Amino acid sequence: MKWLCVAIIVAATTASDALLTRRMKQHGEIRDFRLGALGRALAAVARSWHVMAAMALLAVSFFAFLSLLAIADMSFAVPATAATFVVETLVARCLLRERVSARRWLGTALVTGGVVLIAL
Repeated sequence: MKWLCVAIIVAATTASDALLTRRMKQHGEIRDFRLGALGRALAAVARSWHVMAAMALLAVSFFAFLSLLAIADMSFAVPATAATFVVETLVARCLLRERVSARRWLGTALVTGGVVLIAL
């Protein structure tokens, strides 16, 4: 059951982050930090289905994390959910077509090793 919770957390968090990234790339960089301009930018982004879906996925991830904490030690739960970093790096490279440097791949490999150690 605890690995099912981890899988739900990883999948929901990764999908949420990918949706938010896609929407913010469509919106573009925020350059005007006056209150009115920030409000307009926030309103434009918040009306997007990407953001609404991302918020729903974050809620799923949060409640799965609460469930995980109820059945597993925190010393397992927090490191195991670091698998999100691995999956997100793969999604960034494959789906979002981002360039991932060798240093980031090395970091991803180190996180993968840590998750494997937790699983043993």
